[in-house]
Amino acid sequence: MPLTLYHWNDLDAAARDALLERPAVGAGADTEATVREILSAVRSEGDVAVRRLTTKLDGAVLTDLRVSEREFADAGRALDGEAVAAIDRAIETVGRFHRAQSPSPLRVETAPGVVCERVSHPLDAVGLYVPAGTAPLPSAAIMLVVPAAIAGCPERVLCTPPRADGTADPAVLVAARRAGATAVFKIGGAQAVAAMAYGTESVPRVNKIFGPGNAWVTAAKTLVAADPDGAAMDMPAGPSEVLVIADGDADPAFVASDLLSQAEHGPDSQVFLVTPDAALADAVAAALEDQVAALGRASIVRDALSHSAAIIVDDLAVAMRISNAYAPEHLILQVSEPRQWLRRIRNAGSVFLGPWTPESMGDYCSGTNHVLPTYGYARTYSGLGVDQFLRYMTVQELSASGLEDLGPVAVTLADLEGLDAHARAVTLRLEKIRRRTVA
Repeated sequence: MPLTLYHWNDLDAAARDALLERPAVGAGADTEATVREILSAVRSEGDVAVRRLTTKLDGAVLTDLRVSEREFADAGRALDGEAVAAIDRAIETVGRFHRAQSPSPLRVETAPGVVCERVSHPLDAVGLYVPAGTAPLPSAAIMLVVPAAIAGCPERVLCTPPRADGTADPAVLVAARRAGATAVFKIGGAQAVAAMAYGTESVPRVNKIFGPGNAWVTAAKTLVAADPDGAAMDMPAGPSEVLVIADGDADPAFVASDLLSQAEHGPDSQVFLVTPDAALADAVAAALEDQVAALGRASIVRDALSHSAAIIVDDLAVAMRISNAYAPEHLILQVSEPRQWLRRIRNAGSVFLGPWTPESMGDYCSGTNHVLPTYGYARTYSGLGVDQFLRYMTVQELSASGLEDLGPVAVTLADLEGLDAHARAVTLRLEKIRRRTVA
C-alpha cells in the first residue's frame, strides 16, 4: 500500500508527534559553508563570479547574464497560442485577486486634535527567484511578478537558471515578460540570490528576495537576510506538502489525485490523508496505486509516499485538530459542508474547499498565490500577497489643542520611565501654548 495506515487512537503523544514530523531538511554544515563561499565570491567579483559559477554548477557558458529582447522574442515563438493564452488567463485571475488586496490609506483621529495615519509605499527593488530544477515553473513567475507589479515596485528583477545551451525556459520567459518583470537574468542557485542581494555590474541590487528554491537557495536567502548589507527574504521554505481531510462521501480518485499532485514535487514532499472512514482510506490507497503507475515521475512520488501517511480518526473534529497542529502548506477539505468546517481551521497556508477544488488550481490559476509557508511555518507566516511587496509608514499630526489635551499623558509616562528629555519636548510646547493663551 502506498500510504502507511495509522489509527490515531492507537498512538501515544510521542508517536503522534513523530508521525507528523516533516522529513529532515535544511542546509547542513557543508551546504552552508559552500553557500557562504558563493556569496563571498559574487559579492567581491560580481559578474565574473556569477559566470564562473554558472558554468561550474549549471554547465552553461554565458556571455550576457541578462535575457535579451531577441531571447524574449524567440521564447514567444517557441510557445503555441494555447500556451500563451493559458499564461495570460492565469495572469488575469491572479491579478484580479491580488489587486483587491491593495491597501487603502488609514487616517484616524485618536483624540481631539490628534491625527494618526498609515500609508504604504512599494519596495524600491525586489528580487524574484524562479527555480528550474527537474521542471520549469512559469507559474512561479506569474505568482511572483503579478503582486510585485500591482504593488508598484519600480524594479522587478527575476532570476531563473539557464539550461545547458545558455537559454532560459521559454515558458518562464513569456510568463515573466507578460506578467511585468522589468529585467530577467539567466542565473540560478545561491549565486542568483547573491547577485540580487549585493548587486553586480549587470544585476541590480534589490531590497527583498522572494520565491522558492532548493536547500542552497534557501540557505543563501537566509544568510543574506541576516546580513545588514544583504536583502530581506519573504518566508522560510521547505518541501511541498498537502493534508487532505476527507469523509466517507469523498471521491477516492479525487483524493488520490490531490495527494499525488504534491508528492510529485520531490522525494522530500509529504502528503497526509486524515479521515474518519477506514473504507475511504482503503479506496484511496487503491486509487493511488492505479494513478502512480501512469505518472512520469512515479519514482519521485513513491519516495515521497514513503514518509507520508493515512490517519484514521474518530471524527472530523479530531481531523481539524490534527491539521491545526501540523499546519500544512495546502489543506484540502473534501467533506460535506466544507465551509462550515473552515471556521475551525487556524493554521494553513492555503485551503481548498469541496470536491471541485483541486490543489492544482491554486498552483496555477484560481487567483490565490502558490508561494506559501511550508514545514509548519503556516503557524506564524502568511502566503505571499501584495502586502509583502509594500512597506508601511505611520504619520501623526497634532494641533496645539490636541497637544494640550493629550500631552500631559506623555509627560506622565516619560516621568515613569525616567526620560526627562522626552517629557521636556512636550512641556516646552505646553508652556508656549499657555503663554500664548494668557497673552
